[in-house]
Amino acid sequence: MASTVEIPLVGGAADGQTVTVELDSNGRPPLTHHHLGDGGLAEAEIYELETVEATTDRWRYCWRGRAV
Repeated sequence: MASTVEIPLVGGAADGQTVTVELDSNGRPPLTHHHLGDGGLAEAEIYELETVEATTDRWRYCWRGRAV
């Protein structure tokens, strides 16, 4: 079973929410997260992974803009 982690979303419509993602074989989450809006993919927003503290495995997804 793959390991998972909760990562907060910062900015955009989903600011303050968290997402649960699977870690890869190196213990890292996906580089981006596409957060779906009420209209599905038509209202999706792109969040990009950032490291919060380099000495720990703490991350956040920061808003980069609309996907469409």
